[in-house]
Amino acid sequence: MLSVFSGLAPSPATAQHVCGLSLVLALDVSSSVDAEEFALQTGGLANALRDPSVRRSIIAAGGIQAIALEWSGRDKQVDIAPWSLLTSDADISRFADSIETHQRVHTKFPTALGYALGHAATRLRKAPLRCARAVIDVSGDGVNNEGFEPLLAYRNFDFFNVTVNGLVIQGADPDPVAYYRAEVIHGPGAFVEIAADFSDYEAAMKRKLLREINGAGLALAD
Repeated sequence: MLSVFSGLAPSPATAQHVCGLSLVLALDVSSSVDAEEFALQTGGLANALRDPSVRRSIIAAGGIQAIALEWSGRDKQVDIAPWSLLTSDADISRFADSIETHQRVHTKFPTALGYALGHAATRLRKAPLRCARAVIDVSGDGVNNEGFEPLLAYRNFDFFNVTVNGLVIQGADPDPVAYYRAEVIHGPGAFVEIAADFSDYEAAMKRKLLREINGAGLALAD
């Protein structure tokens, strides 16, 4: 079975795959994020996916469907790794490698969280599989400063049965943690995971992925 199927109609075998979780991993590449901090995000996410406990959780859940993308200003969203069906160690390794080797596309744009959420919701609805749960996992180090706010994204895009969780890197003013809690997280069971700084991103992402993925197997058992 092909593990990467972006832009393609699912094969009959793929269409019949039982999927517990569709996961959109959205990484902040706005102008507040420098090259080193971007590398800590992509490397941290890749290493979190490679972690043995995360791998075991993915496989125990029967696999997940995932995509990674970068976001910053209005209409500045780019796929990092396409929709991929992760059911084995090899699938997970390929997906992690794609993330770690991604060359950042945008560097000079503001933080358009509403646009990022709208784009993520659109990508989620075009995913090859329909899974028991749908989660958008958005990382960031600041508040929305361009375009419409997250509330308008939730009013105007399809977020039915979608959970939006946040991974917030502390340190900016105004406080992004309070903002994500009040304005960004959305849907059933939504939560904010906190990284003390970008060097703490990998550990925070590991905690976040385990919470998100472990729910996939429970969803299939319902």
